[in-house]
Amino acid sequence: MSLHVAARFGVALSLLALFSLLPLVGVGVGLPWLSLAITFIAIPLLDAAIGQPGAGARGIDLPVRLVRWLPRAQVPLQAGLLLLAILVLPSLSAGEAVLLAFAAGTVTGGIGITVAHELGHRASRLDRALSKALLVSVCYGHFYVEHNRGHHVRVATADDPASAPRGMGVYRFIVRSVIGSFLHAWRLEALRLRSRGRSAFNASNWVLSGSVLSAAMLVCAALAAGVNAAIFLLAQATWAVALLEIVNYIEHYGLRRRRLDGGRFEPVAPHHSWNADFTISNWLLFNLQLHSDHHAHVERPFEALRSMPQAPQLPAGYPTMVLVALLPPLWFALMDQRLPSNGAAGQAA
Repeated sequence: MSLHVAARFGVALSLLALFSLLPLVGVGVGLPWLSLAITFIAIPLLDAAIGQPGAGARGIDLPVRLVRWLPRAQVPLQAGLLLLAILVLPSLSAGEAVLLAFAAGTVTGGIGITVAHELGHRASRLDRALSKALLVSVCYGHFYVEHNRGHHVRVATADDPASAPRGMGVYRFIVRSVIGSFLHAWRLEALRLRSRGRSAFNASNWVLSGSVLSAAMLVCAALAAGVNAAIFLLAQATWAVALLEIVNYIEHYGLRRRRLDGGRFEPVAPHHSWNADFTISNWLLFNLQLHSDHHAHVERPFEALRSMPQAPQLPAGYPTMVLVALLPPLWFALMDQRLPSNGAAGQAA
């Protein structure tokens, strides 16, 4: 490995570490809201100032063997964030503790679940185990099952609770997606185990095992560091999951696949997901915003994803759109006019 390549990898890893541990930095300098301000104010402003790099291939100027280790590094970083946060928790006021929970959840949801999503699509047993570990830390283990075997199959149809129809507000969507995704993941695991002659309550049911591991994490935190530590972990997980579901809402809002003769749906294409080609937020989110390419070519790793100019385009990156989604009248006014007029947009039930 050349010194130049090693330096570039070191810079990328350092930036990931900085942002992942930023909630602790904020507490350390007396600004527990710092990472929230950077995520939801500074990054949108940088996205607006720097803009879009344009269409074309999305190459990262590092060898693949190194690029693949960047998301893996999030696992020890996230573990360190949560453990250190629990250690500093007793020294904080109630307000500071709440801000730290939101700041930590912004990292574990914005980066952690994004990385879990990336690793969960890989064939490596190591990567899949790391994906599960990240999801356990936010009490959302069933996402590993539902995303790959449920959402990618049913995306942009009324059968998918994680694909929002036109006219549905984000708050109703979050409840629907959380409940519907869990129930469908359980059904998928139950069917898989039944085909092997096993009970749905077998330990190899990851929906069950992941949930038990998350509960065990909370119990261990309470026993080791007190009830407030468990409450903190549950609070950061709740906000992390809410962020995930808001992003799910953004990614497919109002887009629908046509039903073909014979009852099958048309194949997933770029126009069934919203594309957002903004430089800074895509750096931060491992190109998750190039979501049209991800669904059309699920085998592509994050570093190879491309912008899809033929797909419907978001007016801003996810950090901005999360804030817009939280204000339904503003969201509908901004997004409904951008929906395709060819009948591909679904209506809320």
